[in-house]
Amino acid sequence: MKRYGFGFLLLLLLITSCSSVGTMESEKAGEAKKLTSLPTQPSTGQPAQPPSFSVGIVPYFRPPSEFTFCGEPVPLTRPDVLERFDREFTIVVYSHAQVYLWLKRAERYFPWLERQLKAKGLPDDLKYVMVAESDLLPGAKSPAGAAGIWQFIPSTGSNYGLRVANHLDERYDFERATESALRYLTDLYNKFHSWTLALAAYNCGEDRVMREISKQRVKNYYDLKLPNETERYVFRIMAIKEVLSNPEKYGYQYIKGTGYQPFQLEKVSVTLSDSISVVDLAEAAGLTYRQFLVYNPFVQSDTLPPGTYYFNVPPEQKNSFVAKVEEIKKRYAQQFRYHVVSKGETLASIAKRYGVSVDDIKRWNQLNVDRVVQGQTLKIKVSSSR
Repeated sequence: MKRYGFGFLLLLLLITSCSSVGTMESEKAGEAKKLTSLPTQPSTGQPAQPPSFSVGIVPYFRPPSEFTFCGEPVPLTRPDVLERFDREFTIVVYSHAQVYLWLKRAERYFPWLERQLKAKGLPDDLKYVMVAESDLLPGAKSPAGAAGIWQFIPSTGSNYGLRVANHLDERYDFERATESALRYLTDLYNKFHSWTLALAAYNCGEDRVMREISKQRVKNYYDLKLPNETERYVFRIMAIKEVLSNPEKYGYQYIKGTGYQPFQLEKVSVTLSDSISVVDLAEAAGLTYRQFLVYNPFVQSDTLPPGTYYFNVPPEQKNSFVAKVEEIKKRYAQQFRYHVVSKGETLASIAKRYGVSVDDIKRWNQLNVDRVVQGQTLKIKVSSSR
């Protein structure tokens, strides 16, 4: 035993070591088997994400099986109509950030609009047109030149009583633009006797819709071939109605009252006899320049020419605003002198005489051209003269 004892001990240690290595190899093989047994991704053939990671689930929302808009039934039993509606519904229902912003902004703009619609006997659903047009942003402007919360083009805005000029654009005035839009929509409905056709005309123009009706010999919006934007436009408005009317149904946990509240403002009329700085008007209203433009987005220049204006100001500033504007008008009147253009004079020669720039004179007198005529009266700011 002594002779073989040392060898036996070595053999025992070797067997123990091999057993440990075998166990480790078995464990590694088992882990490898687990990994290779994971389901693979069809597109890449790579192992899917391990089950220890949580995977978000995107819920599926079916479009409604029945739907009405402005009291008119939408024929969702027609496969083509359902597919067109479902396209816009799917885009809207999963636009989470945008829907929440709509819900917040709606608290500011819907209450006043709903009262107007009810007073005029118009369908409440028309409020969703405003959402589709501008996302409820009064300062919205399209590349095609449509502007404001109702996206009027200049000609249609002017036709419905909105002043559109370099210094003032009432398409950006929420209340005035809404009043004009409701008159326009009423006229379109009276012409087409259908709200879907009226909205199509609001989007692409009544003349275009009339031409297509005549050419295609159909009077149903759902049967007409119209520009792609117009074909999607009406369904988008419907989809917006469905989601904003039932936000909880589609997973939106919105608490009413947490959105953007209406501005508490009063309209004040003032008549300006001279041009006046918007900064001065803002200070007179107890507001910063930025606040004044937020409340009065229709103001489009830093200086307003003579005329009558309606400004939105905080109620507590109403009386003092009018008094301060009168003080400003007196101060402005004292700051200017008047120059009657003589024969042969030009803007450049007049500017040189008074030590001002041509641009100054044009701004003070709201001139869009560089020429003047004999006998013309120009305002020159005294503090800038020699």
